[in-house]
Amino acid sequence: MSIRIATFNMENLFRRPTAFRIEDPVQRKEILDDFVALTALLDLPTYEDTDKTKIERIIKKHRAYEIDPKDPPPIFINQSRPVKESRLFNKSGSGKDTVIKVTAAGRASWSGWAELGQDDLDLDVVRNTGRVVSEVDADIMLTVEVENRLALERFNTQVLAGALDRRPYPYALLIDGNDPRGIDIGIFSRYPITSIRTHLFETNPDRPSQRLFSRDCPEFEIQLNGTPLVILGNHLKSKSQDDPELRLAQAKRVAEIYRAALERTPHVIVAGDLNDHPTSDAAAALEGAGLRDVMSHRSYRGLPGTFGECKNARDKFDYLLLSPEVWQEVQQVGLETRGIFADGIKPFDTVTSEANAASDHAALYMDVDL
Repeated sequence: MSIRIATFNMENLFRRPTAFRIEDPVQRKEILDDFVALTALLDLPTYEDTDKTKIERIIKKHRAYEIDPKDPPPIFINQSRPVKESRLFNKSGSGKDTVIKVTAAGRASWSGWAELGQDDLDLDVVRNTGRVVSEVDADIMLTVEVENRLALERFNTQVLAGALDRRPYPYALLIDGNDPRGIDIGIFSRYPITSIRTHLFETNPDRPSQRLFSRDCPEFEIQLNGTPLVILGNHLKSKSQDDPELRLAQAKRVAEIYRAALERTPHVIVAGDLNDHPTSDAAAALEGAGLRDVMSHRSYRGLPGTFGECKNARDKFDYLLLSPEVWQEVQQVGLETRGIFADGIKPFDTVTSEANAASDHAALYMDVDL
């Protein structure tokens, strides 16, 4: 039976953190770095005076105290019980004269959290994302950077089936991961998903206080002709706050999970965004487990990358890595780049700028006889 399997970093379906949409990489990185610093500070059991000063600076710098649907702040403090006795801070003044005063003594003395400001994606972005999915028309698609399961299901019924009049997927599944920004790993399938295993709670062996997976490494088991197919969905540590050691630790653990899955079925695929190129240590750890990159298959004749201009192997972040028995059944490999707006890429006629591009990732797919 020939089926099409794909992976696609969709960069959110309906809502995306405003910081991710900033074109200036320096400005974008500054916001994300401040967000990471703020969340670490807020988790401290006790706020010393120096900690409070840092928290106040970041809150004021990014208007994290403000609720403005027309101009949402890039970082927002969500205080779930904003009564006087359980607030993180008090605010006085406005504009340049705004004063933030942290009143909480530590993590246990207030209820709430920091989150990245969100903004609705324009309808043409959503439809262009749907167009990529419908043009690939995979039987099974691993989806990366999706807000939550309900967003995946709404995209399935309202965009694919509704706006684009394409057949929806009978199965759409997602477990929220560790990333507080709402960029999770899900799956669309035309075949029954019989089980899912999560690795959310595993810790980094080198940093025991840290969760290992930035998102998760869900194991989706799908029933095909009596022999299960296991897809390990991945989105390894981002390069925006680069941590190659963590990314390598994640890849090594994925290799272990892959070997364990092989004991249940010979049909195993590691799919998703590894955030690293094919000659990286992370990729080498997976290839060392016996997995093979589908873009190295003799049937592939496309561009060498999957991200941005896709013009060289350094632009390759997205992978379908196959067990030996899956590899030998590959019939065709393709890359759908028309959702990208970049130099050298011919996009769909509806993709006219970076602002309405479906994603800056291509969708990678293969046809395989399983």
